Amino acid sequence: MDIAIQKKAQSFRLPVELIERLKKLARKENRSLNNYVECALIELAYSEPNEETRAAFEEAKTGKLQGPLDVSSVEAMYKSMGL
Repeated sequence: MDIAIQKKAQSFRLPVELIERLKKLARKENRSLNNYVECALIELAYSEPNEETRAAFEEAKTGKLQGPLDVSSVEAMYKSMGL
């Protein structure tokens, strides 16, 4: 079954520097500017953090972190997080 996705052309005014940066990023991935921007917008619009991630955001916002985070290694990071 072939399901056609409806698309609508839309025009946006963006800073020249941003457009040039997006073109450069698209070229690095051998993609068109349109495809690169469409995929980035889809990811932004449809990705929502799970409950654990939302809880971590809230913990960070409230400043209830338990001391500094040791990021010298994964094991050290887990230990400083109390895991």
